[in-house]
Amino acid sequence: MAALKVTILGTGTSQGVPVIGCDCVVCQSNDPKDKRRRVSILIEKKDTTVLIDCGPDFRCQMLDQQISSLDAVVLSHEHTDHMMGLDDLRPLMFKAKKPMAIYALHRVIADVEKRFAYAFEPSPYPGVPRFEMNSVDYFDSIRVGSLDIHLMKIMHGKLPILGFRVENFAYLTDVKTIPTTTLKGLEGLDTLVLSALHEYDHHAHLTLQEAIDYSSKIGAKRTYFTHMSHYMGLHERVNQRLPSDIKLAYDGQILKL
Repeated sequence: MAALKVTILGTGTSQGVPVIGCDCVVCQSNDPKDKRRRVSILIEKKDTTVLIDCGPDFRCQMLDQQISSLDAVVLSHEHTDHMMGLDDLRPLMFKAKKPMAIYALHRVIADVEKRFAYAFEPSPYPGVPRFEMNSVDYFDSIRVGSLDIHLMKIMHGKLPILGFRVENFAYLTDVKTIPTTTLKGLEGLDTLVLSALHEYDHHAHLTLQEAIDYSSKIGAKRTYFTHMSHYMGLHERVNQRLPSDIKLAYDGQILKL
C-alpha cells in the first residue's frame, strides 16, 4: 500500500498565534512551534494532493510547503478561518487550466456562493476564481485520485460539521462532542489529529482535558492536538505534561503513515 503523507499546515485558532497586540508569553515566544497559523492539513498519496480547509493563511502555507498543485479542497464547515483563503486558489487553477473541485456540505456551499458571489457570475471579471462545487453529506465517502476520504459527523458546539478519516488516519478539528456513530467509525486508528483549544471551558471547543479523554476513548496509537489558542501555553511545556502517546502538533509538521 502506498504511503500516506499528512502535512499539518496550521494549528491555531481563528485569531492565529501570535494574536495581534498580545504580549503574553506564548505570543512573544521565539520558538517556531509556538507560531500557529489557521488550521488546515494537506493529505498526499501517490500523485494526489487534497487540502482540508482553506483559511486566511492559505497562501503563506502553500509557499512554505512549495505546493504547486491541488486536486481538490474539502471544507469542514463555513467559518471564516476555514474558507476565506479560497480566492488564493487562483494561481493553481490558472496553472491547471480548470476550476478547483470543492467538496462541502450543502449549507457550506451556499455560504461560499454568497461570500464569493463574484466567482459564480455567468460572465465573471477576467481572473476571478472558478470552483466546481460538489455537495456531500455526513458519512459519505469521496474518491479523489488515489485518496478515499470518509466524511464523519462531529459537533462544533451546536453546529454539525465534517470530520475526516483516510485509511487509519483521522482529522477532527473544531470539536466539542463526537456522536456515537462517529466514534464507532474511528475504531482502529493509527494516527488521530484532534482539536484542543486550551484548558478553560468553551461552549464550542474541547478543552485540553476533554481532548485527552476523547483520545483515550478513541484509542489511536498516537494523537496530535491542533486548533490551539495562545492560552494553551508554550508548546514544549505543555508537551511535557501530556501522556506519552499524545503531543501538540505544530505548523509544518509532516506525518508519514
